[in-house]
Amino acid sequence: MPDGAAPILDVRDLKTVFHTRSGEVHAVNDVSFDLRPGELLGVVGESGSGKSVTMMSLIGLLPTPPADVRGGTVMFGGDDLLRIDANRLRAIRGARIGFVFQDPMTSLNPVYTVGFQIMEPLRKHMGLGKTAARNRAVELLELVGIPGARQRLSDYPHQFSGGMRQRVMIAIALACDPQVLIADEPTTALDVTIQAQILELVKDLRQKLGMAIVWITHDLGVIAGIADRVMVMYGGQVVEQAPVKELFRNAQHPYTRALLKTVPSVRGERAPKLNVIEGQPPILTAAPSACPFRFRCAHRFERCDRENPPRFDVGQGHDAACFWDPETNGARHA
Repeated sequence: MPDGAAPILDVRDLKTVFHTRSGEVHAVNDVSFDLRPGELLGVVGESGSGKSVTMMSLIGLLPTPPADVRGGTVMFGGDDLLRIDANRLRAIRGARIGFVFQDPMTSLNPVYTVGFQIMEPLRKHMGLGKTAARNRAVELLELVGIPGARQRLSDYPHQFSGGMRQRVMIAIALACDPQVLIADEPTTALDVTIQAQILELVKDLRQKLGMAIVWITHDLGVIAGIADRVMVMYGGQVVEQAPVKELFRNAQHPYTRALLKTVPSVRGERAPKLNVIEGQPPILTAAPSACPFRFRCAHRFERCDRENPPRFDVGQGHDAACFWDPETNGARHA
């Protein structure tokens, strides 16, 4: 990742609301982050923390209604992705920004061959003819490590294993040489051995192609092995951001610290009982006016009940949205 490089993706104050029969759900609340060329940003948090909704909001993948991207800016290559027309957004999505979904079996169309599904974006976005698109599809399957690539173009998704289907999804996302790849928990449904293979594949592809990657996961162990920087989300907002080594060494937010304690040990002695984070995530029926983690936090101040903490600068490239200072065990002041 080039030092001092301008962000390739710059997100500011993103807000997304879902309209339901029970009222509004404030799923994403003033999320801000950037992504630099060649960087791998890990996005972590519990289910329902806003990770996937944030990334789908950026590139118009949420159904509207019920979703309503209510505010913010998403700058990419001089365009604000929230304000360009639908045709231009479609031209960017799939060509310059690739997306890998969590479950390849439901993401791939079962009635089309994998060859057709890889060739479609090549013909649509890059204008390749049938023969050129087919040859490129073979190259992509070889790139992601699928043996007998040319023959397998004629196979359907059900003829591939889970790990191979995920490789096909990565091949589709890479088809048009995107500058940014967003991977939404792409290894969650896979067994540990296949998960390790996919992670190695992504590291190898990143080195070869130099693209920037956003990797969404709930698994901090995965993040430790691949990320440059980590963004921790809770209650639809960013509660901590830091370089990966700094986060593991010096987490500042109580939620991040609690997440780290839930990572199981692989040491030789008998494993202790797994830690859990007591309580439940917040129900986001209103925009947060207080700390969303306060009911589960051992370091709660009276101020936490009436103010949503800003993101404090706590180190080089490190910020945390918390009034508690672990260095002094006292309060931070804005």
